[in-house]
Amino acid sequence: MIIYSKVTSLLSTLVTSTFVIEKQPPQVMKTNTRFTATVRLLVGGQLNVHMTPPRVTVVIISEQQAQLLLKSDSQSGRGKQPVECGDILNNSGCMEYQPTSRQLSVSFRNMQLRKIKRAEKKGTESVMDEKLTLLFQSEFNVGGGELVFQVWTLSLPVVVIVHGNQEPHGWATVTWDNAFSPPGRVPFAVPDKVTWCQLAETLRIKFCSATGGDLSEDNLRFLAEKIFSIISRTSLPMNTMELNAMTVSWTQFCKDALPERNFTFWEWFYMVVKVTRDYLRTLWCDRLIMGFIQKKQAEEMLAKCPPGTFLLRFSDSELGGITIAWVGDGNEVFSLQPFTSRDLMLRSLADRILDLSQLQFLYPNVAKNDVFSKYYTKPENDVLKNGYVKPVLVTTLPPYMSPSPAYAHSPDSHRNTPSVHNSYFSASTPAQTENSFMDSELFEQIRAFEPDGFDDFDFYGGNVSMK
Repeated sequence: MIIYSKVTSLLSTLVTSTFVIEKQPPQVMKTNTRFTATVRLLVGGQLNVHMTPPRVTVVIISEQQAQLLLKSDSQSGRGKQPVECGDILNNSGCMEYQPTSRQLSVSFRNMQLRKIKRAEKKGTESVMDEKLTLLFQSEFNVGGGELVFQVWTLSLPVVVIVHGNQEPHGWATVTWDNAFSPPGRVPFAVPDKVTWCQLAETLRIKFCSATGGDLSEDNLRFLAEKIFSIISRTSLPMNTMELNAMTVSWTQFCKDALPERNFTFWEWFYMVVKVTRDYLRTLWCDRLIMGFIQKKQAEEMLAKCPPGTFLLRFSDSELGGITIAWVGDGNEVFSLQPFTSRDLMLRSLADRILDLSQLQFLYPNVAKNDVFSKYYTKPENDVLKNGYVKPVLVTTLPPYMSPSPAYAHSPDSHRNTPSVHNSYFSASTPAQTENSFMDSELFEQIRAFEPDGFDDFDFYGGNVSMK
């Protein structure tokens, strides 16, 4: 009887270990948003379970419930039913047999978390620090009902959010957990501090996977200077080994605001990754964006260059912003108000660079059309079927920044619109259109169409800061 019990226990452990999650649910999960997941039983065919396919149910449980589940399972061989901390729709499905692999699987294609019960917070904890997990569980009989197996498995930790503005911090929690969780841990323990070497590699992988472009050693050093500026204004050690051995805490990573800013290091980095992924991927991969460089350093580099030289860097003050720094006619260095996702959605960065005749050479001395022309928007037939001409948004500088008394651009063969200053382009001749709009009139029409889309949009050209 003792031997039978041990064999049954070993067999149960074996079968449970083959109940795996094939497709993980999203690790940052928004309430009332559809999500999917797939689980598979690897030994289903060998046990003839497919003759009566088992049903799998999914519940969401807290970190503490996951710990209790593992503890009770290790002590008694069978976990106690945990207390759910949320309500999931469409959380049950019957496994299907796959003849080619002799395995059973079930895909949950339309699950939705309707509500969540939060645990009590301690100290400075926020709801985005709370880690939960999805528990997949099933039960089936083998050998004519002689053996009853209760199998279960836990998903990777998930963070539940209710609003899009919680997404960055949610991903901070997930990123730290995925990168630094020790093997065989108690759910979901992670170290409070890691070395800069560990964090730098995590940031590099995160950036590369999202954008397709890598981070250089200079980029990583810039990030190190930014995150360590939270605790010290002194210079970082030049020795790479010393820098790599310095430690970064979870609080520095995503809790403490950067000096003279109202956002954290992670929020800044996250928005840089996002804008690069969505709008700047090709420019970054072609190394046309210097990106990770301080404003002062950019000004020092450009001060040695002829007028018209410019570079592209990520803004220190605007989340997800990219700015153009360039040398003016008086050898003075200017910085254009940063463009964010909202701006780049209306007109690409390459087209904006084309619009500005003041920008001639990408640092150090590359003609802008030689490297940006393949990214310019190709001209289209502007005359619509109804006889109107479709206006085009063009980036300009304020009149006092223009290179000539007439404040006109200098057209070149690469332009996809005629020379226009501070307005939307309409027809080049009256015969081509029945009506043309001045910039402010068209802007008001667009605002009326999408009232929430232009709250912070600087319609009359970029603001210029001057050192």
